[in-house]
Amino acid sequence: MKAAVLEAFNTPMVIHQNWAEPKCGPEDAIIKVAANGVCRSDWHVCVGDWDWLGLQPELPHVIGHEFVGTVAEVGSQVKGYKVGDRVVCPFNLGCGACEYCLGGHQNTCGEGKLAGFATSGGYGEYAHILKADMNLVSLPESVAFTEAAGMGCRFMTSFHGIVDQVKVSGGEWVAIHGCGGIGLAAIQIANAVGANVIAIDINDKSLEVARKMGAVHTINAGSGNVAEAVKEYTKGGVDVSVDALGIAATCLNSVMSLKKRGRHLQIGLTSRAEEGFVSLPVDMMVAMELQLIGTIGMQPRRYGAMLNMVQSGKLRPGEMITSVIPIEEAPAVIESMGSYGTVGTTVVSWE
Repeated sequence: MKAAVLEAFNTPMVIHQNWAEPKCGPEDAIIKVAANGVCRSDWHVCVGDWDWLGLQPELPHVIGHEFVGTVAEVGSQVKGYKVGDRVVCPFNLGCGACEYCLGGHQNTCGEGKLAGFATSGGYGEYAHILKADMNLVSLPESVAFTEAAGMGCRFMTSFHGIVDQVKVSGGEWVAIHGCGGIGLAAIQIANAVGANVIAIDINDKSLEVARKMGAVHTINAGSGNVAEAVKEYTKGGVDVSVDALGIAATCLNSVMSLKKRGRHLQIGLTSRAEEGFVSLPVDMMVAMELQLIGTIGMQPRRYGAMLNMVQSGKLRPGEMITSVIPIEEAPAVIESMGSYGTVGTTVVSWE
């Protein structure tokens, strides 16, 4: 199969024309990839980040965790899917046996296996999904593959975080720090449930897209004290603040933007500079009774609610897409993410 292969860290992926196709286990499925979102997480992997999380794949490897497509092959024990089914593939792969999977929280599975990390991913023509009956989600015909690519990662992660974890409600003030794919999805979702959203980023072009996603106000983070600007505009601070990037500055700005009893949502994972540790104003958090909440992925059982909002037009993930590219252009796009060189969402189309 054709594939973009990560052969070494800190080196662009290499296009191969005859890379070996993944093999299907008895409980697994092979997906003919129709589209794969280019995620900032791919940049983290390519530069060798996240070894402190155990998320460095053995190289050479075909990464890519935001893929959708049709089922090309199923194992002998798979009951719920057949060849030709349209599916979206959540990146968090449940084992089905640990206490978290049994409790309906496959996104926090004790084995912690991720599509495109533990398996062959969406930068290849064919990708591998473990335990297909548990980890695949049917994709309605009305939802285009390119539109659905982010539903394997950034869009569903933001939905779970905004709706399930911090439970944003109508009328609340929400600040989103970082307007990449995760941030733009969070803006659109928070706006759809009735919140008043403030978008913060260093890139004016990204802020322009944020306004299209529903942000009522934008702040360029390079223009001064972000937290003061948020508190001035909201007359006291926001109910919910989201770090959608994962660097020390956005995490601190997010916490400092909150009003008393506010909720901070951490979506972004850190880079080499932090290696998972960020200093926070703990005494202030205690005195203000702030909540700090993490979020990762989303359970397959929650896809129905998100897809219903997409089909009704309340959520429009396709509007985040600013570029659709062939696989040959993916390595350069990922490389540009090191200097925040992308705006909106880029999707690789295999069709």
